[in-house]
Amino acid sequence: MKNRIIRAFAGSFILISLTLGYYIDSNWYWFTAFVGANLLQSSITKWCLLETILTKMRVED
Repeated sequence: MKNRIIRAFAGSFILISLTLGYYIDSNWYWFTAFVGANLLQSSITKWCLLETILTKMRVED
């Protein structure tokens, strides 16, 4: 369950920031890059802040 939530958050953030970057201001693309960098970091370090938060909220795996 946690993995699905994390993927949904990441995907939503990317799509929202791309939309905001296209329609509002191109600086929103930096947020897209930030989300991508965090995904890369979590794949290398095997640590994700959202996973820690979900664990503390007692979300089941």
